[in-house]
Amino acid sequence: MINAVGNRMTREIARQQKLADVLERTQIQISGGKKLLRMSDDPVAARRIATIGTTQASMTAWSSNINSATALVSQADGVMKSVSNLMTRARELTLAAASETVNPADRATIAAELGTIADELDALTATRDSNGEPVFAAGAARVMRFDSDVSFAPVPSAADIFVVGGNSLSTNIRDAAAAVAAGDKVAMTASLGVLATAISHVADKHAELGLAGGRLDRIGDGLAARGITLKDERSDVEDTNLDEAIAQLNAQDLTLQAAQAAFAKINRQTLFDILS
Repeated sequence: MINAVGNRMTREIARQQKLADVLERTQIQISGGKKLLRMSDDPVAARRIATIGTTQASMTAWSSNINSATALVSQADGVMKSVSNLMTRARELTLAAASETVNPADRATIAAELGTIADELDALTATRDSNGEPVFAAGAARVMRFDSDVSFAPVPSAADIFVVGGNSLSTNIRDAAAAVAAGDKVAMTASLGVLATAISHVADKHAELGLAGGRLDRIGDGLAARGITLKDERSDVEDTNLDEAIAQLNAQDLTLQAAQAAFAKINRQTLFDILS
């Protein structure tokens, strides 16, 4: 009889310890804000959280690339506007120099300005970003990744923009300057055609740059939307539902208190009470 009572008490103590453990676990879930305390709690949910975490890390890197590329496109856009203005000015000067009313002294002044424009174009070709890297790559255009399956060069290479028909824009302008200085009408006429082609080329590349900027905006918006979705999904799987957890905590506390009260009452019985 005594052994049976002892066994019953041992089982009750173990049951109360289990209730206390569950209560403590709920308290940790509330204080820490996470309902999964170890992978074994829910292996499927834990794997999903790990997968989401990996994706979120990748998206952070892609978003950083988008920000960098957007800044690069913005800087390149400013450069392209300057290039366009300089090319237009160069053609206007060459056209003016081809006029019969322009004297040699004026042509010399025009030639000097054309030389200055060519120097400015060389400087623009070598423009660098905030990290000291060329905005327009000297070799192949710099390709960047913006999603798991999306990568492209947001800014064309220097050769794509500043070279037309095998010659750089600055070389074409220096050729025009030489023709103007020499008063060579045939060469000036040829230079006007070359400059017109170059202006059209620069306009096309500027438009491509604008398209790249728009594409970056759309990709960035898509990543932001996906980021919100993943964050919500991870929260549903990982975070503690405070209202539900607090209700569980109250119920668990009441259960444990009732078990302890009953246990204490039983332990107040005397040996005579048990034996009878």
